[in-house]
Amino acid sequence: MKIEVVRAWPQRFQALTLELAEGAVLGDAVAAAGWQDDAQISGYAVFGVKALADTPLRDGDRVELLRPLQVDPKDARRRRAADRPLKK
Repeated sequence: MKIEVVRAWPQRFQALTLELAEGAVLGDAVAAAGWQDDAQISGYAVFGVKALADTPLRDGDRVELLRPLQVDPKDARRRRAADRPLKK
């Protein structure tokens, strides 16, 4: 089965398409990509849905390696709102 494994940083990303055996799990895909030792990875997702290393994969899945948020989204929104001039 074909699986895409993606990791991203601000302004760039890296993606690999892998051919894995039927019955492979998410951890197998990360190991096959050679990214299992990436210290910045804080979690995994399959098509944006949080997943664990033992999550079974299906043909065509996209595995995403997640990094910690740099800024809390609520705080970022508050800062943007505070910077906007008030409408009259």
